[in-house]
Amino acid sequence: MNTTTMATPTGPLTIIATDEGVVRAAGFTADVDELLALVHPDLRGQPTPRADLGPITAATLSYLDGDLTAIDAVPVEQRSGGAFLPHAWRVLRDVKAGEPVTYTEYAARAGNPTAIRAAAQACARNAVALFVPCHRVLRTDGTLGGYRYGLDVKKWLLGHELR
Repeated sequence: MNTTTMATPTGPLTIIATDEGVVRAAGFTADVDELLALVHPDLRGQPTPRADLGPITAATLSYLDGDLTAIDAVPVEQRSGGAFLPHAWRVLRDVKAGEPVTYTEYAARAGNPTAIRAAAQACARNAVALFVPCHRVLRTDGTLGGYRYGLDVKKWLLGHELR
C-alpha cells in the first residue's frame, strides 16, 4: 500500500491506496494512522509514503481544478460486516457533484426509504471521503449535518461543486 498527502484549499488530503491504484482510505487530515484505523482489518497494510499516486493524484488535482467528475472513476474498496454498508457506499458514488441529497433521499436510493439512520451510518463509517462523496448528503432541512473532517471542509466541497 501507498500513501500521499496533498495540499488542498481546505487543508491536507491524505490518500491510502493499493499498489494497483485502488483507494482504501482518504480524508482531510495529514494523519495516516487516523485513516488507517478506518480501513477494514482485512484490507490494512503498512502504507509507504509516496509523492504521487499516479492516476489517483491526477484525478484529485483535476477535481480540485474544477473537473468535478474526475474522481468518479477512481476505484475504491471498503468492507464492513454486513451487506447494507457496501451497497450504500456504491449508491453514494452515484450522487452527482452539485446535486446533494438528503439522508432520506439517500436511504431511498439505497433501496430502503425508512433506513435513514442506516444511511447516516454509511456516511459516518465511510473511509474513502471525497471518492465516496458523503459530503453530498444533507439533513432533511437542507442544513449540512455532520462530517468527519468538519463542517468547514464539507461547506467548501459543496461550494466547490456548485460553481
